[in-house]
Amino acid sequence: MTAFVKPQQFPIARTSAGHAPLRRPGSIRRTTSIDSDWPEGWGKPWEMIGRARDLYTPADGSPAQVLAAAQFRLMSSPQREIMSLETDPDHPGVPGMIGVRAGAASRGALVEHMGDIVGTPLFQVLDDFAGASLVAGWIWTRWMDNWHERTGDGSKLARRSMVAICTGFAPGGSAFAPDGVTFNPNQSSAEVGPLEHPDDPLSWHTMPFQKGPQKRRSRRIDLWREGDVIRVDAAFQDSGSTPDGGRVAVHEYRVYAEVAAATGELLSLQALPMILPYAECPGASVKASRLVGTQTADLRQTVIDELRSTLGCTHLNDVLRALADVPALARQLG
Repeated sequence: MTAFVKPQQFPIARTSAGHAPLRRPGSIRRTTSIDSDWPEGWGKPWEMIGRARDLYTPADGSPAQVLAAAQFRLMSSPQREIMSLETDPDHPGVPGMIGVRAGAASRGALVEHMGDIVGTPLFQVLDDFAGASLVAGWIWTRWMDNWHERTGDGSKLARRSMVAICTGFAPGGSAFAPDGVTFNPNQSSAEVGPLEHPDDPLSWHTMPFQKGPQKRRSRRIDLWREGDVIRVDAAFQDSGSTPDGGRVAVHEYRVYAEVAAATGELLSLQALPMILPYAECPGASVKASRLVGTQTADLRQTVIDELRSTLGCTHLNDVLRALADVPALARQLG
């Protein structure tokens, strides 16, 4: 039987923004990454290593200062349950995370057991475990033939459960075959280069070179003050290594925002889709403007409330939720 292949529906966002910009004097840059690796192969527990750093670049040209840094090492079951977790810095709430499944459960447990460190790099990168683990297995589409047939999660029932979870999986969209089953061959992606700026060795925290089927979720948030406004330039990418030694990304966004320094109100927001898998995905960027006028510090919950289902993009929502830490970071600007 010949497989059904839908015609591509363009335009599809698939151009990378490239490496990070040079750091601005008088700014703070938060970078995070979560690397996924399957030492025993697909379908086995996999290792996730999270790294995060807050870096202050003084306005007077003096050397940059690391304000905070964090790391975790986590083993996830194939069902995305936390089998083991080590963090640096240590935290007494870590044992409460063991056995928790990624998603709303892991985010709820994180608040319950480690909520005292909200706003820190460690909390941010652990919060991102939910989204990073959801998309991590995508990289195997570059390393395995007949993806759906060879993986254990390709049942039609499981794949139909994706309907209406986000803008990209809107009913009847290009993500689905005629029988309503998700159809990965329609995915768009793009080759990408390094995120580090070639003229700035401190542009990112250290990230190891990846080879084999390895996946990385990376995030950058730059913020600086101009008068009564905190300006934000954020970037996000889901990418992984390919058999030819390069890298390919399936999700990438740039987000620009303005926040009232005195009140924390989100004054403006622009989300730019750079690389996304389906033709419908960029539509979520327009809907993100619903958040303007809300409290930036509340975005972790506000995004979930306002951009549910086909109003949002799972991964853009992750970008926007991370902006909740902007007010806390801005207070360190002085």
